[in-house]
Amino acid sequence: MSFDSHAPNPYPKGLLCNAGAGAAAGVIAATFVCPLDVIKTRFQVHGTPQLANGSVKGSVIVGSLEQIFHKEGLRGMYRGLAPTVLALLPNWAVYFTMYEQLKSLLCSDDESHHLSFGANMLAASGAGAATTIATNPLWVVKTRLQTQGMRPGIVPYRSTLSALKRIAHEEGIRGLYSGLVPALAGISHVAIQFPTYEKIKFYLAKQDNTAIDKLGVRDVAIASSVSKVFASTLTYPHEVVRSRLQEQGHHSEKRYSGMTDCIRKVFQQEGLPGFYRGCATNLLRTTPAAVITFTSFEMMHRFLVSFFPSDPQPHIL
Repeated sequence: MSFDSHAPNPYPKGLLCNAGAGAAAGVIAATFVCPLDVIKTRFQVHGTPQLANGSVKGSVIVGSLEQIFHKEGLRGMYRGLAPTVLALLPNWAVYFTMYEQLKSLLCSDDESHHLSFGANMLAASGAGAATTIATNPLWVVKTRLQTQGMRPGIVPYRSTLSALKRIAHEEGIRGLYSGLVPALAGISHVAIQFPTYEKIKFYLAKQDNTAIDKLGVRDVAIASSVSKVFASTLTYPHEVVRSRLQEQGHHSEKRYSGMTDCIRKVFQQEGLPGFYRGCATNLLRTTPAAVITFTSFEMMHRFLVSFFPSDPQPHIL
């Protein structure tokens, strides 16, 4: 199964359809939810902010949006969008290419070409590892851009490219790959989300007595939102650890010597809630983002396939 449970396609046209539709859908979703992503990252790194008069109208999230807009303008609400978009393009291209190839290798040899839940998890994990390693430097830049200005005395980055050059010059390859270990641990997220999403789609298609690739927008939204909430809640702590390690730069005071030290200090100083800072914001951000991404992907993939039909192949469930 691919992202939308279509059969894996080893041919260039099929891979291009998957990568193109996935990248476009990811960019649409990232642009839509970027302000919430900024808040989530700041919550993860610096905790819940003290807002005006010690209280907020409505909620911390609404209050934080108002504060960022008041102090930094619209630009502040979209900090890190450029590296996010730049990361998503190769992110989905690498992910779908690896995911499709691994599934074609792991599917059964019988007529059904069945892909077990475990094999699906393995394919998702392998693709996730390749993607994480390929795009980690851009995620480091995104985190730094979203949190810069919150620490006095640090010269801000001017752009995505200048940030990449400066980090490489000042911190070397280690700086560009800071937070890689917890990011790789986050592969568990896609290993849970993708098989769960596809199993839910399979169930809904069976209930509606239709093909998986014929499901409507409502069913895709249900499958994507449920699988995203489930996976995000189970794997969220790694995001907090990753963001804190990525945020501390060469010139900032090192709070953590590594992933183990970060986990230990967060638990000692903040307890279990410390690992779930920004989780509510994350769910508010990632759930609609997942719905937008998956639905956009489904519709765009069907459009591209109709334009560039690929060679017939077995359907994998």
